[in-house]
Amino acid sequence: MKILVTGGTGYIGSHVVVELLKNGHEVTIIDNLINSKTTALKNIGKITGQMPIFHHANLINYGTIEKIFKDTRFNLVIHFAGLKSVSESVEKPIMYYQHNLTGTINLLRAMQVGHVNKIIFSSSATVYGDSKNAKRTEDMPTGQNIANPYGRTKYMIEEILKDVCAADPKFSAVALRYFNPIGNHPSGLLGEEPNGIPNNLMPYVMKVASGELKELNIYGNDYDTPDGTCRRDFIHVTDLAGGHLAAFRAVKTPGFKAYNLGTGTPTSVLEIVNTFEKISGKKLPHKFAPRRPGDLAEIWADPSKAKKDLLWQTHLTVEDAIRDTLTYLENHQ
Repeated sequence: MKILVTGGTGYIGSHVVVELLKNGHEVTIIDNLINSKTTALKNIGKITGQMPIFHHANLINYGTIEKIFKDTRFNLVIHFAGLKSVSESVEKPIMYYQHNLTGTINLLRAMQVGHVNKIIFSSSATVYGDSKNAKRTEDMPTGQNIANPYGRTKYMIEEILKDVCAADPKFSAVALRYFNPIGNHPSGLLGEEPNGIPNNLMPYVMKVASGELKELNIYGNDYDTPDGTCRRDFIHVTDLAGGHLAAFRAVKTPGFKAYNLGTGTPTSVLEIVNTFEKISGKKLPHKFAPRRPGDLAEIWADPSKAKKDLLWQTHLTVEDAIRDTLTYLENHQ
């Protein structure tokens, strides 16, 4: 298939592009390089022996996106592009709504011009909001008490996709609700390198392990969990990438569908630290800090729907993710 991947040089997008190329698909990437670098393209080529077509473009510039769809007939769009910092979204909500919502609307307009009616959307478990049930299932309500503008953009895009599907009986949209992606490609060539102090745990751990940051702040050690720290569903990015190819089964039929992509097992922040120290053989400087507003004690996926409908399940462990993270760290020091 000819597949357009927006945000394809980013952390998750680049791993999905690798899997697409390995499975014989023709890939075109659109990315504005705000959260990524062109080195990801070179490393995709090193891993797969193939180079995707690349357009340095921003989805908020509709004319550029429309031209890409007029020039190439795509079978499917996989949509990752968007701003993703939770803290930045709180500080700059207008920028997040502009990029994430306007960008998606422009993409959908261009898809109409190009007669493309299939999209797989990179969504998030944040759409569930602050539910009392730590285990998330796809039939739970979404959009209630979402703690930040970033999460609300994910929810709003899902609602837009539902409306498009309702208006066009041939349109198909699959929203993949990620939990907590960690790890890197086992080659050590692809990984996550955010700027500044990361929001996500594993990039934070990496920056402390490399000496770039002094110590890891663990926000809260008095939660109602076995060791007092938050518990999350950490999924290896390679397993997550495989979930997008598995979603091809669902995107064949019209309508809106949503699937959780997670392991179904929570791991605490302190367990991640201890496992990192055990595998690396080095101490990871850390301290406990006050809780962050909006952080939930624990949240994990019920992935049974994806297993049933997509024939997908995870195969890699937290230990695998940490080993691959250490390989990436060694390659980039």
